[in-house]
Amino acid sequence: MLLPETALDSRPERMSEASARKTPVRMTTATLDQSNVSRSAAEIAEQSKKVVTRDVDFFYGAKQALYKVSLDVPEHCVTALIGPSGCGKSTFLRCLNRMNDMIDDTTVRGEILLDGKNVYRRGTDVVELRKRVGMVFQKSNPFPKSIYENVAYGPRVAGVRKRNILDEIVEKSLRQSALWDEVQDRLYDSALQLSGGQQQRLCIARALATNPDVLLMDEPASALDPKSTAAVEDLIFGLKKSYTIAIVTHNMQQAARVSDQTAFFYEGHLIEVGATNELFTNPYEKQTEDYITGRFG
Repeated sequence: MLLPETALDSRPERMSEASARKTPVRMTTATLDQSNVSRSAAEIAEQSKKVVTRDVDFFYGAKQALYKVSLDVPEHCVTALIGPSGCGKSTFLRCLNRMNDMIDDTTVRGEILLDGKNVYRRGTDVVELRKRVGMVFQKSNPFPKSIYENVAYGPRVAGVRKRNILDEIVEKSLRQSALWDEVQDRLYDSALQLSGGQQQRLCIARALATNPDVLLMDEPASALDPKSTAAVEDLIFGLKKSYTIAIVTHNMQQAARVSDQTAFFYEGHLIEVGATNELFTNPYEKQTEDYITGRFG
């Protein structure tokens, strides 16, 4: 049974580090599966912060899309960005590796730090940044090339020419994306012949081939069937051992299953962030509770 609105409105604002809660909130979305999520806010706070953003504003022309967003993305954790359509979560994700630079008439303010260095500082090598902060998009977009050439593309651009090194990178990346066993006998077939789920995992392999530190995923399973979605979720959960991951998702069950930390966005504002198991069971903000219980969004 949910807390009455008067009780919710009287709760204090969420602190930067979650504190102990006195009154648990029982969710109406009883199907949430948090069996994979065990990190507390204290444990997450102890992780090194791979990406740190401070007071990030973002504008499309004169229209402001983000307002003073400050968020730490811990190393070797999965951070889920949730919120209704148009709330700024994908815009924020694209700020982290400057993908928004490719859109005309955009402005970003504030700081985005990767390992303590501002990615928007003068002289930043944007190509190198995007190698370190890889991106997987909502719709799988394999190149019209072979499976092998899709994965080898990034390393080739980076100057890798020796065939034995490329072979090692391709195999390692396909193994990491749980695709090697399915395609090892047809590496030179067109990537466009793969199923939708396989194509998405190929795109993940392509991102991993440049050996990134951070992996950004913008609704990577939204267009997939349940079986393929489960495969991608299992993959995400395994990859955090080696990578720092930020994922945008509209699927509350998916956020609960794969993430350690969840950040709720609404109308360009970061409303609340905390350990996933705590935020989903006892959010501080009424807006957060209303969204994750399906009252709006």
